[in-house]
Amino acid sequence: MSASNPCLSCGACCAHFRVSFYWGECQSGGGLVPDELVVQISPQRVAMLGTETRPVRCTALQGTVGEQVACSNYACRSSTCREFTASWEDGQANPHCDKARAAYGLPPLGPEHWPDRLDCQHIIVE
Repeated sequence: MSASNPCLSCGACCAHFRVSFYWGECQSGGGLVPDELVVQISPQRVAMLGTETRPVRCTALQGTVGEQVACSNYACRSSTCREFTASWEDGQANPHCDKARAAYGLPPLGPEHWPDRLDCQHIIVE
């Protein structure tokens, strides 16, 4: 994640949604997510600690939402976290990202927030 990534000054998704996933992603199931960072929510599903009840805040989230944040478990995060894309990170809006940001009074992200992303629509071939 580059230093210009707007997620490093946001963190709203980690403090708004339950982060649940298949228990096999935990270290005890052969995965990467440390067992001590999750709680069982069903026979086959776990959730990141802090996201299973309201108010939500993932235990791995460090910093202040909307200012400066980091994930203490970034290298070993779940598929739920790996697959969540911020609005316009992949060239399209993500209403879930927009909803989380709105919950913290943050405006939605737009394409201009991703200056490092190569936007092929703006390349003119002569």
